[in-house]
Amino acid sequence: MLKENKKIYFIGIGGIGVSALAQYFLEKGNFVIGSDLNYSEILKKMEKQGAKIIIGKQKAINLPKDLDMVIHSPAVKSDNPELKQAIKNKKSNPNLKILTYPQALGELTKNHFTIAISGTHGKSTTTSMLSLILIKAKLDPTVIVGTKLKEFGNSNFRMGKSKYLIIEACEYEESFLNYKSDIAVITNIEEDHLDYFKNLNHILKAFKKFIANLSKNGILAINKDDKNISKILNEKYKIKKFSIKQKKDVEKLKKTLKVPGEYNVYNALSALAVARILKIPDKISFNALSEYKGCWRRFDICEIKKGKRKFKIINDYAHHPTEVKALLSGAREKFPKNKIWAIFQPHQLQRTYYFFNDFVKVFDDADEIVITKIYNPTGRGDSKIAKKVSSEKLAESLRQRGKKARYAINFQKIIQIIETETKPNDIILLIGAGDIYNLNSQFNAY
Repeated sequence: MLKENKKIYFIGIGGIGVSALAQYFLEKGNFVIGSDLNYSEILKKMEKQGAKIIIGKQKAINLPKDLDMVIHSPAVKSDNPELKQAIKNKKSNPNLKILTYPQALGELTKNHFTIAISGTHGKSTTTSMLSLILIKAKLDPTVIVGTKLKEFGNSNFRMGKSKYLIIEACEYEESFLNYKSDIAVITNIEEDHLDYFKNLNHILKAFKKFIANLSKNGILAINKDDKNISKILNEKYKIKKFSIKQKKDVEKLKKTLKVPGEYNVYNALSALAVARILKIPDKISFNALSEYKGCWRRFDICEIKKGKRKFKIINDYAHHPTEVKALLSGAREKFPKNKIWAIFQPHQLQRTYYFFNDFVKVFDDADEIVITKIYNPTGRGDSKIAKKVSSEKLAESLRQRGKKARYAINFQKIIQIIETETKPNDIILLIGAGDIYNLNSQFNAY
């Protein structure tokens, strides 16, 4: 694997995973170049560190001929002009490596004591919590996570000097099968990403393969309460289990955690399980967990002022019915007497279609619901499904269930609703994995 003084090109360098890996190579002394459609704070930071960033339409001409490696997001399609040029260049330069982000990260895992955090829900938060525990324990880990942490300078990456590497291991398209791990964590398993996986059985088979990538003396940390995880366990692995029934731990966590909700107690329990595998004293772990303030787009609270009015806005990445339900339950727990507005941007046509009936049932803790257009990532559309599902239909089904729900055609309409209908002390949740979080900056502009 390349370590230093090499020239590496990243296609889609602004992605939450790819940008973290790019920072790793940059810190290792490599010359990093990358392209993306949009500029961001992370890319700005990388430019200051010496990276060359190309913003705008991706073109074949962007690729230098003297590259050692090209790394691209799995979302980059085969007809991408930069990827096509890289493949063309490889014919005259056989030493040029062309890897996807998961493949490149997989190479990295072979050179470290790797802790891979997987599961349908809670990966980013668990990775963040565990990272802070190891830092507090002076184990100095390198961290690659799918969110931004204030403790990392509002970044998704931290360079450490020890053998420890903590990564978020996503199951989509079986990306996590590229990773070798010494400790593997499974927070939970549920149906999701049904544009790739055929069914739950297909998902379980993928997780079973993920476990098989454990090193010879590797340890698996799993949620004992999850019925799907129990279906894939193999006693030949060393297993550390965690459960909501750990009464003393749960009571202590509920008193000390600053982030609300039972789901965050589970995330903390999974981080605590790994800390105990590493023989980190509980005092250090609980201290670190008590200081955890949350991360970007995970119950991310900010206050926005307009004139004499204040809005308390919470951004959250929740995009699966289970996550939305847990989020709203946590919000109700934290703000029991406040009116809660759920502004929801469904993520992806297939997910909205397959989980439509589930979505209708998960908004009970919201007082007002506003549904905006379905956000569909590039390359993950389905014209047949598009005719069967819509945000308007979801809002209508919520109304039939007795909820105060409506459809907002665009962000401007949402801003109008919030500015004219909300009252002081109302809690506004911006929910979804798309670009709904951009509403924050639009409020700031008013």
